[in-house]
Amino acid sequence: MMKYIRAAFMAVLAIVLISIALGNRQMVTLTLLPQGLADIIGLNQSINLPLFVVIVLSIIVGLLIGFFWEWMREHKHRVEARRQGKEANKLQREVRRLKGEKHKGKDDVLALLD
Repeated sequence: MMKYIRAAFMAVLAIVLISIALGNRQMVTLTLLPQGLADIIGLNQSINLPLFVVIVLSIIVGLLIGFFWEWMREHKHRVEARRQGKEANKLQREVRRLKGEKHKGKDDVLALLD
């Protein structure tokens, strides 16, 4: 069932992207800097691209910036989870050590019953 929903979603997404591409085929010029600043610095870079490429690239860049921002924002949570995991492992080792000391010198069957 989930496979069919995923396929339907991908089909709708493909139709939307194709319609955007067909509706926005005109060429646009992207410049790196505004004209006045480019003249001062001497860096006058521009490129001609179809508008749909600019739209899709803008969406992709926005998603990447958002993913990076969230990854940076969640850093403190990952550090805390790592610290708690280390603490849990340390406590488990201590429990095993204490259980071993408690049953030291006892019969194995009686130690299992405790």
